[in-house]
Amino acid sequence: MLPKVTNCQLFITRFIMDTSIQTIDEYILQFAPETQTLLQKVRETIQQTAPQTKEAIKYAMPTFVMQGNLLHFAAHKNHIGFYPAPATIIAFAEELKPYKTSKGAVQFPFSKAIPLELITRMVKYRVKEHLEELRLKKESKAGKHNL
Repeated sequence: MLPKVTNCQLFITRFIMDTSIQTIDEYILQFAPETQTLLQKVRETIQQTAPQTKEAIKYAMPTFVMQGNLLHFAAHKNHIGFYPAPATIIAFAEELKPYKTSKGAVQFPFSKAIPLELITRMVKYRVKEHLEELRLKKESKAGKHNL
C-alpha cells in the first residue's frame, strides 16, 4: 500500500519522475481523498469518451494512448492539469478563457468544479485530430515508398 501524501508534497516530488508508479490507479492513490475523487472523474470521462484508448503512465502522469500519446492529466498543488496538445487548446480557446492555459495545457483549479462536459468535447476533438495525424503520417510513409 502506498503512503498518503499531501498534494503539495507530491507536487514537489513529481519532478523527480518517480518510476515506481506503474498504473493510473497507483497514481491516483497517492493523493488525498478529495483529489482522488476529482482525478477519478477526469479518468472516467476520458475512458467513456475514448474507449479505444489504453492507459499508461508517461512523464510520471496518467496518459491515454492510441498509437502514441493522446493526452495526459495530472494533479498539482492547486489544480488538475489537462494536457490534450496545442491544437486542442487553440480550438477551445474561447471556452478555456476562465482557466490558465499554455501551449498544450489547461489548469482546472480545485476551487472550481471540474468541467467534465468541456473535457468530453476536448477529448473527442483530440481523438479526431490524432486519427488525422496518424492518417497523414501513414500516407506520407506510403508516398515515400512509391518513389
